[in-house]
Amino acid sequence: MKQSKGVIKRIETNTVNLDFGTYGLSTLESARLSANQLEAVRRVLSRKMKRSGQIWFRVNADRAVTGKPAEVRMGKGKGSIDYYACYVAAGRILLEIDGVGHETAMTALRSCKFKLPCKTRIIELPKLVV
Repeated sequence: MKQSKGVIKRIETNTVNLDFGTYGLSTLESARLSANQLEAVRRVLSRKMKRSGQIWFRVNADRAVTGKPAEVRMGKGKGSIDYYACYVAAGRILLEIDGVGHETAMTALRSCKFKLPCKTRIIELPKLVV
């Protein structure tokens, strides 16, 4: 179903804690992430982690984004579906990883930052001191 664009004005309060993994990637600003960008992040992670460990994506590209072809006059209805995207608010956790070492996780998540159109930060669970 075609949806309107909308604007993300809120700061995320629900999905801000790590639930599955030890390391995660969190957004610092609101953005629209396309399915292609999420796939590029998944590829970078699997290559840098050498297919070890586990990855949990906390977002899903489920909103259809429409676009009209180039050089088409105004009117004649809404354009056809161009691609799928997910709208994320500031503070939302995009993904979590676990099962890899600290250095491997940091380099993998640092590489993921370059594939995304918004500012992000790496978060990790605090280490328990016994």
